Amino acid sequence: MDNDSYLLLLLSDGNLPTGSFVSSSGLESYFKHGFPAIERISLSDPSASQAPASIVGFIRDSLAAYARLALPFASDAHNTMENAVEKGKDATIAGLQALDRHYEAMSLNHITRRASKAQGVALLTLFSKGFSRPTWLDAFNPSQMDAIGSRRKEEAKQRLSETVVDAYKLMIRKGEAPGHLPICWGVLSAALSLSTGRSKQLFLFLYARSLLSAAIRLNAIGPYAAQQLLLHVIRQMVDEEASNCSHLTSLPSEGPPFEEDWSRLESSSTPATTWPLGEILAARHDLQHSRIFNS
Repeated sequence: MDNDSYLLLLLSDGNLPTGSFVSSSGLESYFKHGFPAIERISLSDPSASQAPASIVGFIRDSLAAYARLALPFASDAHNTMENAVEKGKDATIAGLQALDRHYEAMSLNHITRRASKAQGVALLTLFSKGFSRPTWLDAFNPSQMDAIGSRRKEEAKQRLSETVVDAYKLMIRKGEAPGHLPICWGVLSAALSLSTGRSKQLFLFLYARSLLSAAIRLNAIGPYAAQQLLLHVIRQMVDEEASNCSHLTSLPSEGPPFEEDWSRLESSSTPATTWPLGEILAARHDLQHSRIFNS
């Protein structure tokens, strides 16, 4: 099994901090504000395989908006980490910090920022405690210590990645960087040597799956119907958005990232918020009288 395939199995685990236990991404507010009529699926219903159109519509709009805004940052953070050996630790951390602050500025409501930060730092903690290579593993295969130069080069790159992750996590804890999910996802996937293309596809898949998980917890859809959506609907959505947003970059062509350059902002190659209704609903999450989700 190749490295990417094995990492996909590990990173698609539902226990990772990318699911819906922290945030519903506006879905709970969407229902509470009465936009769709919640259609419950009954196993005794002959049409049980038909998922509610309102949920499918929400996932489509939310995924498209999230891909346009967050995917460029995840991709650029991944590329920044991949160039860590050439640029060095300090330059890499500075680049990640700039991306993080840029995403913070482009997040339009405090609810979205709160959920993104909680999941972001959790990902870095996951890498440090669960994915980084401990030194005691070398005792199980001492011959690896006598590997050829390529092996040693890979080990040096891995040690640098671990150093960058630990240093950046400390910056987040100290409040020197926001620690948003897209940036931390790019850091994690690059540190694990996952390819950029697979990283972006998995990033969008996990977001769509988290929306379905939230819908299940809200009793708006059943688990069997959610699996059918994952197989027959979500895959096409993820492929389309990954293709549509493949050219996007959060980095400006010239000048500081926060410089008001209207021609650049209007360019189709820059991230943007494309679903104002979703932003409004997410911002009103805390105004609900009762809530299942934190965000």
